[in-house]
Amino acid sequence: MNLVANTNTMFNRTPQVVERFNNWIHEHQITVYDDNHFSHVFENWFLNDKFIEETNGKNLSYVLGHNVYSGFNSEEFFDLMGFDMNIAEDGESKMYLRGGKEINTKIIKNKQNITDDDKSFSIPNSIDWRNLNAVTAVKDQGSCGSCWSFSTTGSIEGAYAIKTKNLVSFSEQQLVDCDKGLTKNHGCNGGLMDNAFSWINKNDGLCSEEDYPYVSGTTQTEGTCEKTCKVVTGSSVKSYVDVTKRSEQNMLIALSKQPVSIAIQADQKTFQLYKSGVFTGDCGSNLDHGVLLVGYGTMDNLNYFILKNSWGTSWGDGGYMYISRDEQYNNGDGLCGVLLEGSYPVL
Repeated sequence: MNLVANTNTMFNRTPQVVERFNNWIHEHQITVYDDNHFSHVFENWFLNDKFIEETNGKNLSYVLGHNVYSGFNSEEFFDLMGFDMNIAEDGESKMYLRGGKEINTKIIKNKQNITDDDKSFSIPNSIDWRNLNAVTAVKDQGSCGSCWSFSTTGSIEGAYAIKTKNLVSFSEQQLVDCDKGLTKNHGCNGGLMDNAFSWINKNDGLCSEEDYPYVSGTTQTEGTCEKTCKVVTGSSVKSYVDVTKRSEQNMLIALSKQPVSIAIQADQKTFQLYKSGVFTGDCGSNLDHGVLLVGYGTMDNLNYFILKNSWGTSWGDGGYMYISRDEQYNNGDGLCGVLLEGSYPVL
């Protein structure tokens, strides 16, 4: 199929714009099914291109740019990533990923206990667990609402690396396939990190990515739970800790110890097209996406958390976002709700 055919006549765009679009098509290996689909993707890309140009023209603390998701409009991106909202029986938002609902389990669940040692502890000005061999390479959840599993493995990987001095990539697919029924996670249709910690506890650990590789990003559904992989020794979750809500100080204390699983609101276009800088975009706290915090610091006099996403390396700054940290956002919830649902495992 000729990817350039009919573009100028259909949209009356300049040759330079068409060339940039086709370069984007080839760079990200975008699949185009027919002329109608091609026209639709082009129009989405063109409108996103204008949005990027207009936003970057405001000289904000962050920069937007094209990535593999530039051919989606907001509604399509919403559907692709499985953003949805479910209100639990207690009225709280339990939405990340198509309505996984938290249930009671026998695993020890701890509220964050700030001890006298913590109070006297001098929190480092910055920490980046990527530089301390506690963060694996950026992964890609693909067309599956499984971000909860990537957030879970990220915090398991960090805790395991810190404890054993050995960085292992753990299996999201095992969680997607097997963590069903027991803790009510729902594979490609959503889940919660705390529930996944509970499942790992019941399973006495988690298998490695190598032993149980991820495929749901392509199949778009969970598979049959495989029983043949061997859990990594020492990966069993003894308990997990919920970071005190709406406390930047307590989140910093937690992050000074290990990477932390969190949930955020990620359904806005500025988030979809984020490229670099400290993100300070207009963003609420209706949580719909599980991610991982791997550190914090300061850039251009702006304090930030380092957020690891599961949308591949074309998104953001090589798969990462520097998201502004301050309790002033959203009445204490933090920007995009970053301070609402932090938790981490104890191995």
